[in-house]
Amino acid sequence: MLKRIHFISALFSLFFLVPACEPGEEPAGVPASIEPRSTELGAEGGSIFVDVTAAGDWTIMLEFPGGTSSWATVDPSSGSGSRSDVRLRYDANDGSESRSVTLMLKAGSGPSSRATVVQKGKDSGQGSGGSGGHISGKDTAAPLWLELPATKAGDGLTFYAHDMEGGEYLDAKTSGVRNWSFYWDAQEHLSLWVAYPLNNKLKGTGKRTDEWGFDPLIPSSEQPELIGHSYGGGWTRGHQLPSADRLLYKPNVSTFYSTNMTPQEYNFNGGIWADLENRVRAYAAAADTLYVVTGCQYAGSVEYSGGSSGFYVKIPTHYFKALLFKGVSTYAPRGYMAAGFLLPHDISISEGNYLDYILSIDDLEKETGIDFFPNLKGTLSASAADAIEAEKPSAWWK
Repeated sequence: MLKRIHFISALFSLFFLVPACEPGEEPAGVPASIEPRSTELGAEGGSIFVDVTAAGDWTIMLEFPGGTSSWATVDPSSGSGSRSDVRLRYDANDGSESRSVTLMLKAGSGPSSRATVVQKGKDSGQGSGGSGGHISGKDTAAPLWLELPATKAGDGLTFYAHDMEGGEYLDAKTSGVRNWSFYWDAQEHLSLWVAYPLNNKLKGTGKRTDEWGFDPLIPSSEQPELIGHSYGGGWTRGHQLPSADRLLYKPNVSTFYSTNMTPQEYNFNGGIWADLENRVRAYAAAADTLYVVTGCQYAGSVEYSGGSSGFYVKIPTHYFKALLFKGVSTYAPRGYMAAGFLLPHDISISEGNYLDYILSIDDLEKETGIDFFPNLKGTLSASAADAIEAEKPSAWWK
């Protein structure tokens, strides 16, 4: 196999490692945003804190879907400047169905910032809001997180979710902030996709640990052994969740789990794919939160890695990213916008431009057979969510 190091000039790297305002050329200043500490609540009543970022005066309104009662309140509902002591109080949900409330922050003359919180129903098993139950190791995904693609019962894949300690994410009360989730193919020994939220707070600060290891959520006998070596056959250990997207120590260690790896061509991994990963971090820096799905297509592959990891693992034919922006931008009048990328796993494009492979979420769904961002319909109307997925990527992404 051809082995040559892909060099990126310092000037070209700096182009992609841009300040937060670069994508779409947003105006200077901190955009107003609202961020609940948790977006999944248990059926019992309680309260959570909400972070408000604003430069001046602001107000918060609560929107309940048509036909539902007002079961939550916010205090204070108005104020000035950034605050982290705003509290959302909510009643117990005695029904069996989950319900939602959208917090809408209005600050100055700019567009509103919105965030939706979902409360699961009593004994419904939906969401992950403090029940103490396991959501990992399931045939399908129960949480309603925005980054999660749709999962299918009986497809042979299993859903898992990590917390920031690198172990199993249980719920917001016991596990805090979720880290990353994955859809595991035990027969092929790799994940179809990895999904996670990304912003500067979640990225954190630190350095690459290179602490390769097994994922504690899955028996090590099912995982490729990648400690100190790669797959064999000349294939590198390619991250789905990049190490640079989680720089705090324990979250970074979790990015080196075998479940986050796929066999990638060396120049592709260090070339066009690394360029796209850098750009995704720039997108996230300009967002309130960027919801990311990274995955690979391997079902039709007839090429396999060497057996150094203990398995001969299929070589993906394509890699993809589905991105959902949440934040303030003139390009996102609803507070959200989306874009997809689908790259052939081929050395011939290693020095190419990833923007040649940008497409709408609808088009990415047609190519991959995966339903991305199905939970956006619970935040916006179904028609608004469908419109966002159908839109061709705007100039902001380019």
